[in-house]
Amino acid sequence: MIELRHGDARLTLDPGPGNIPLWQVLGRDVLHRAPWRDEPEMQALESLAVCEKRLAGDFFCLPFCADDVAGGPLHGASATGPWEVVSQDVSRAALYLRNELYNVDITKEISVLDQVLYSSHTLDGGAGEVSLAHHPMARMQAGGTLSFSPKRAVLTDPKPQYEGRNLWALGQIRPDLSLACEDGSQWDLRRYPAAHTVEDFAILVEARGARLGWTVLMREAEDDMLVVLKDARQLPVTMLWISNGGRDFAPWNGRHTGVIGIEDGIAAGATGLSYSQGENPLRAMEVPTTLTLGPRHVIRHAMISLPRPPGWSEVVAIEEGRDTLTLRDISGRDLSVPFDTGFFPA
Repeated sequence: MIELRHGDARLTLDPGPGNIPLWQVLGRDVLHRAPWRDEPEMQALESLAVCEKRLAGDFFCLPFCADDVAGGPLHGASATGPWEVVSQDVSRAALYLRNELYNVDITKEISVLDQVLYSSHTLDGGAGEVSLAHHPMARMQAGGTLSFSPKRAVLTDPKPQYEGRNLWALGQIRPDLSLACEDGSQWDLRRYPAAHTVEDFAILVEARGARLGWTVLMREAEDDMLVVLKDARQLPVTMLWISNGGRDFAPWNGRHTGVIGIEDGIAAGATGLSYSQGENPLRAMEVPTTLTLGPRHVIRHAMISLPRPPGWSEVVAIEEGRDTLTLRDISGRDLSVPFDTGFFPA
């Protein structure tokens, strides 16, 4: 394991699958790790993908979800490993992996600076069209709420995560943050469905011309905020994975509860790579769902962990300043946070 520290933050990076089992800020556990990560009987399950056996934190998926084109592992070699450590200091590490199926070299750089986690993946070479995404996950003891940068559409996959356990109706396209449920009711995506035993998935499309895309998760019991940031020109969708006890088979066994994945990417959802490569509803909206590999791409992503200011309920804007980000609550109150605003290109 690689240990990184800066100020009141510490992070553990697992160079095996390349994920982050621990990120703490001021003692807060920010990201989720699966309860079976250290259970020998679950680690011995041959039918389970590496990224599921070692499920934790955030990891990079190339391609995203099932590789039903080249036959690679779930979420790709980048979520399977092993990664080679290239360099490391107190607060930063660089790792390398070669994805042989797509002839692409991937360099991962992770750094922590106080409450900010910066992540970049440099893709050198390769050929073909692939989907990709980050896969950060958080867990809530008592639910939470979500805020988003402006979106032009919300979709659900044509197939369920787990048959019969989806709250939201399949195959829908909506112009706002309201989804139809299987029972005909409506659901506001800004609320986590804590009272429902479900496995669900939704795809949020950034507004036209967007540059900085963001999601803010406010956890109720933990009374904190997780800010997830992306370059919307590279990663035009944010995919929400809701895992709240809906999977009753090993290793999940109904105990994977209160989990949300906030998965920024370029993909057509969780249906598989062939679906992202082919005609799909997002492509019909002129939203790209694959990246053309080669010669070089740098995918940047960042997260910020903050205590929730008293009375805050919904972030309505995030503005970039000089080495700061300013968050604005629906009440009109602002909070400025140190941030390297040169991290995402202009």
